[in-house]
Amino acid sequence: MSELRTLRNYINGEFVDAADGRTLQIVDPTTGQAYATSPLSGAADVDAAMAAAAAAFETWRDATPSTRQKLLLKIADAVEARGDDLVDAECRDTGKPRGLTKSEEIGPMVDQIRFFAGAARMLEGKAAGEYMDGMTSIVRREPVGVCAQVAPWNYPMMMAVWKFAPALAAGNSVVLKPSDTTPASTVLLAEIIGGVLAELELPAGVFNVLCGDRETGRLMVEHATPAMASITGSVRAGIQVAESAAKDVKRVHLELGGKAPVVVFEDADIAEAVEGISVAGFFNAGQDCTAATRVLVHESIHDAFVTALAKAAAEIKTGGVDEEDVLYGPLNNVNQLKQVAGFIERLPGHAKVETGGHQVGEVGYFYAPTVVSGLLQDDEIIQNEVFGPVITVQKFTDEDQAVGYANGVDYALASSVWTKDHARAMRMSRRLDFGCVWINTHIPLVAEMPHGGFKKSGYGKDLSGYGFEDYTRVKHVMTAI
Repeated sequence: MSELRTLRNYINGEFVDAADGRTLQIVDPTTGQAYATSPLSGAADVDAAMAAAAAAFETWRDATPSTRQKLLLKIADAVEARGDDLVDAECRDTGKPRGLTKSEEIGPMVDQIRFFAGAARMLEGKAAGEYMDGMTSIVRREPVGVCAQVAPWNYPMMMAVWKFAPALAAGNSVVLKPSDTTPASTVLLAEIIGGVLAELELPAGVFNVLCGDRETGRLMVEHATPAMASITGSVRAGIQVAESAAKDVKRVHLELGGKAPVVVFEDADIAEAVEGISVAGFFNAGQDCTAATRVLVHESIHDAFVTALAKAAAEIKTGGVDEEDVLYGPLNNVNQLKQVAGFIERLPGHAKVETGGHQVGEVGYFYAPTVVSGLLQDDEIIQNEVFGPVITVQKFTDEDQAVGYANGVDYALASSVWTKDHARAMRMSRRLDFGCVWINTHIPLVAEMPHGGFKKSGYGKDLSGYGFEDYTRVKHVMTAI
């Protein structure tokens, strides 16, 4: 066995091991074998990172918007220049197809960083005004402070961007923890960002990376220094973060799970819907909180739709990083493989596996594209997030029932409606209780538009001006004239 690669924390401009020397093994999901180690950070490491971020914040919060913009633009250029290296790191940790990772992630990441670079120049409060005789009021928007941020394993480097870019643009400093299974691309981002900070002679502690497990994240959130905790992850993790942050009334930003309904009406073009839904459902092995994995189809076209979807799914390939014509790679880790397989093993008797439903190969965590029909609203697989390459199909009779089924889960992140009837699409977009409603498409995102949900999908927004404002606080200044 070859020697394991060593990843390190990035604190105040230096790569360092955990203070007590503890490590975690990082597994390549295409082989199931460890290829690297990363620090298992503890309280001393959290203290060090928070101290660095707090010291840097004293300078960084006073940086002009143009300085913040310059930093982010240079980071974007550096990310673009190191795109191949970032893809290599990401694919080793996640097993994603290399070509798709480069085309679908590097470009959007660079664009998102540049968007927040522009947003840095647009941060303003209301114009001065007199709302009481003899008094002038001013509204200031200020950075929150040190931000403790926790990113997930499904899109490690892109979610890191969604965390640090708005935070830095608003003048905050950051301590970012990647998932314990996917730290490599975030550690590389630390190298890239650290180089830009040094080039611009800005405080090194503006951006710090701590590797570790769930306990590391808890220590970060409960630490006295951060003014804000932000997490993208499971509902369980989000609840724990909110509970921890409540102890000293930290601001919390939560982007949690999803169970996106995909409502297909009888007038939809079946071929177009199947093509769009199958890609949006199986991309990244369905490991996406907005994935199109809960399909509701009008009863009049249900059977034809299921037949077409099962055929399309059976033709989709999963495979290794460099294999040809592969839409998605393995599930991220052995526990996720067990979770997905468990949902299929526990299916009720009235459910039917139309295609898939099994692991692929004996090496790695690959799972076949799967379509399950015959399901009822109360079934476990309808109510809970599978987070794997599994699309479920239910039938509905009319618009009201479709809305009831769609909204009848605890999650409320994303949804889509497939119909040629504009009025129906508008009614559905109003009635669907989800943070995003796509019409005749599913999953496109742009930097200018907000991403975030309701209910147990969390609160706060990523991307857009709304996401930027989440990393600011509002101060009223009144002066006697």
